[in-house]
Amino acid sequence: MKVLVYGAGVQGSYLAHVLLRGGMDVTVLARGARAEELEAEGIVIRHYIQRKTTVDPVRVIRTLESDDIYDLIFVVMKYSDFASVLPTLAGNASQHVILVGNNMDVHAMQAYLREHSRTPKQVVFGFKTIAGKREHGRVMCIRGGQGQMVIGALDGPVPFRSLLDEAFRHTKFKLTYHDQIDAWLKNHMVLVVPMNFVVMFHNFQMKKVAGDDKRLRQMIAAMDEGFRVLESVGYPLTPAAQAAWISGRPALMRWALKLFYRLPVSGLIDGTSAELEALNRAFADWRAQSDVPTPNWDALEREFLAQI
Repeated sequence: MKVLVYGAGVQGSYLAHVLLRGGMDVTVLARGARAEELEAEGIVIRHYIQRKTTVDPVRVIRTLESDDIYDLIFVVMKYSDFASVLPTLAGNASQHVILVGNNMDVHAMQAYLREHSRTPKQVVFGFKTIAGKREHGRVMCIRGGQGQMVIGALDGPVPFRSLLDEAFRHTKFKLTYHDQIDAWLKNHMVLVVPMNFVVMFHNFQMKKVAGDDKRLRQMIAAMDEGFRVLESVGYPLTPAAQAAWISGRPALMRWALKLFYRLPVSGLIDGTSAELEALNRAFADWRAQSDVPTPNWDALEREFLAQI
């Protein structure tokens, strides 16, 4: 099976590594210095928990031509970067596309690809549960178990599930199919944005985050406000237990976060102000539709916007 991984950051590199180890014919689309690193060294990953380093030679391309046909195209990038690649995807003849990452515009992106593609497109959306950062051309990563992805379609079951299952058949990577992927991604955003606000306030110095009790309280309260906004505009809370813990046990959640931020693995969290700004801007539209007050989210937002 021919697979393209479009994007070679932490998430894309790890996905390519998994698929290569599973016996797939994998190509990675990368540009600039990252493409040169991959061609010279392959995909080099330091697995933090397993205390090992893997190296996987991989085929690299810098552009996706219209007649480059792949059985699956995984587009793995920041939310703020998705829009720039949609015309290229639409111009390519491959049919099965998985957009992987934070995404607040799933319906609009699917509509664009269906309306502008030269061949019919089947589009699904996913999110990989892995954190890490690149250093000197290598990818340091921390992963949950052997890695997993939540994945789903907007119009019913994933239409090419058999292809996805086959691609991961000989891996230990777990695919979890979700029938409300749009709501799942929006619920995830409610967690991600307040957490990243506070992390960026301290310039990714996690021990300082752990010691900032005031902002940790604001963070958890903002998450609760975010879930209430989602409910008010018609999105289900999924997974429901996630919101219930944050709403019902804020003190316990605060102490759990303080412990997490004191662990070395928390330093592998990576993010960009551009993506955070784009995610927050999308949430502002839902807040405008809602009558739910969001004083804690508003305070974190003001501080963030004042710093960028």
